[in-house]
Amino acid sequence: MEGTIISFRRGRHTQHNNQFIVAVDRVDSRIKAEKMIGKKVFWQTKTGKMINGIITSTHGTKGLMRSCFEKGLPGDAVGTKVRFE
Repeated sequence: MEGTIISFRRGRHTQHNNQFIVAVDRVDSRIKAEKMIGKKVFWQTKTGKMINGIITSTHGTKGLMRSCFEKGLPGDAVGTKVRFE
């Protein structure tokens, strides 16, 4: 299953560099997104290195999810694909 990184988790004055908002095509409601909590997320760098993360909670009512990665991803990650397992 694949998803897309939408944005950093952020507020008006802060940005969390290791937390991202992720969207999945088949997940379109909060109920479906809640079933994904606890799944692992993998983002691959251009050099082939994998950075691991986990789905921690939902974000809103449209099926978006918040994921926390082991270390911060670069800004290039926004708009790219992630894999779920």
